[in-house]
Formats: sequence, structure tokens, C-alpha cells
Amino acid sequence: MQTVAVMNYKGGVGKTTLTANLGAIAASRGLRVLLIDLDPQTNLTFSFYSVDEWHGDISDERTIKQWYEGDMPGRDFPLTELILTPDPVNEAMGDTQGGLDIISSHLALIDIDLKLAALLGGSTTLEGSKRRFLELHGCLRRALRDEHFSEYDLVLIDCAPNFGLVTKTAIVASDHILVPAKADYLSTLGLDYLVENCVKLVGQYNEFVAFGGAGGHGTIEPVTLGAVFTMVQMYSQQVILSQQRYIDEVQVNSTVPVLKSTIRHSPRHFGSSGDGGVPAMLSAARTDDVVKEFDALADEVLGALGLIQGGAR
Repeated sequence: MQTVAVMNYKGGVGKTTLTANLGAIAASRGLRVLLIDLDPQTNLTFSFYSVDEWHGDISDERTIKQWYEGDMPGRDFPLTELILTPDPVNEAMGDTQGGLDIISSHLALIDIDLKLAALLGGSTTLEGSKRRFLELHGCLRRALRDEHFSEYDLVLIDCAPNFGLVTKTAIVASDHILVPAKADYLSTLGLDYLVENCVKLVGQYNEFVAFGGAGGHGTIEPVTLGAVFTMVQMYSQQVILSQQRYIDEVQVNSTVPVLKSTIRHSPRHFGSSGDGGVPAMLSAARTDDVVKEFDALADEVLGALGLIQGGAR
């Protein structure tokens, strides 16, 4: 199982659209995929369930918010109890060996960071503080070690556009980090800062593990897969020059690697992304340019994760 945190400090960069469609494509290729929605906006969840379905069947007892609540995340019940299987997207894949499940977010997840921060400061000794740090930051990582999750090939975690404690639990739980970005000044400005903060978090976590954190904590080594530029403007099948300059700037001067694949801006596909519970890339024609770009991105990402060989589809 490969776990990938999809994150960027900047909102509006196509993060959720990328996660939903990349997950759906991976599943349509025969992989078992789990999506975890950690963004309080809940848009990833709403890509597969209507708002009415969410309010009627999911919101009260079957979201990640309930799991993070309590004296310590995950102590009240296992994460496996929150797994949902959205029928429309799985039916749209046809006869494949793959499948897609999701763990829903909640609009009130935004309040959980304050609760976790209070728990983090709840110890009066240095040793206790370090152990509490490991318990809180490592809660999602430990939960995903449940043998039930071994049936999945890929877990994609849609993070909130911040560096709060919930997002940090995703980083600790992940093997890789994927950073969607727009080719503009504000979206590229914070890329190095984001990766630097991830490196600092990993260093602090591993330092506390070395200090003697008990309870099965091991060191972590999440790797940055790179930045993927989304919502790019195209002219004659090329990224327009004003945006290409920002991409080139990141490639030359940033510590963040840049993926070869780009995803063009396409309101026709993404204006109602997930309408009917099926991401756009499963319902659009295979000859469509955007579908080809997502296929290329899936080849690049899944190949880097070792989940496909030779770019085979």
C-alpha cells in the first residue's frame, strides 16, 4: 500500500479535482484505492455523494470528524468503520478488478485542530510531552496499519490548505507528498516553504522516536513526488508563455521537483466535477485532451509509486 498526501497551502489549485480523478483513474486500471477527505470543505466527499446523501446517511456518525474526537483520535472506534463504497463511480468502471472507497470529511472538522492542540499541551513532563506528540501526530499512521487496509494498493489523502495538526497527521501517515499548484505567483510562492515545514515535522517526529517514544512508533520518510501544475491555460497545445515562465522558475530555482504532466483549465469538465458521483475523467471521451493529460499524470504518479510498470494502462 502506498499512501500519498495531496496538499498545498494555497486553495483553489485543483487539489480536490486532481485527487478525485486520479483516484478514479487508478481504480479503473484495476487498483484498490482509498480516498481520505481531510479538508473541512468536504468537496472530495461531495464528488461522490450528494449533499442530501451526506446529511441523511453520513454526517452524524460516519465521518473522519467523529474519529478525531474523543480523548485521543481513534480510541473510540477503528478507522475501518468509516469506510464508504460509493456505488456510481464503482459501477462506472465496468468489469475491472479495481475499486474505490472513501472516508468522508465533515464541515466541522475545522474545529478539530483546536482540540488536538489542547491535547498536545496536556502533559506536564518533557517525556510525556514527546510521547503525546508522537501519539497525536502518528494517530492516522497507526490506524492505517490495521490489516484491513492491506487490501488497498493506494491511499490518497486530500489535505486542507493549511499546516494544522490534522494535516500533520496526514504527512506522518504518508509515504509520499504530491503538491498541485497553479502556474502563478501566489501558488508557487509557498512551495519551498511547504516542503521545508514537512521536512521539519519529519525531523522532529523522528527525533522524538529516537528519544524513546514507546507504543510501536517508527521513523518516517515521506518523499515529495513533486508539484503538478493544474488549471494551466493552453494555446496550440502548449502552456501559454506567461504561465510557462512560472513553471520554469520552479524547475530551476525550487527544491521541489516538477512533474512532467500538466492538467489544463477545463470548466467544461470540472464545472460540475463529480456530478452524479462519477469524476469527469471516467465519463469523458478517451480521446479528449484533458483525459489524455490525466492518463499521463496517472502513468507518471503510479509509475513513481511502483504501482504500474512501463506506463501500462
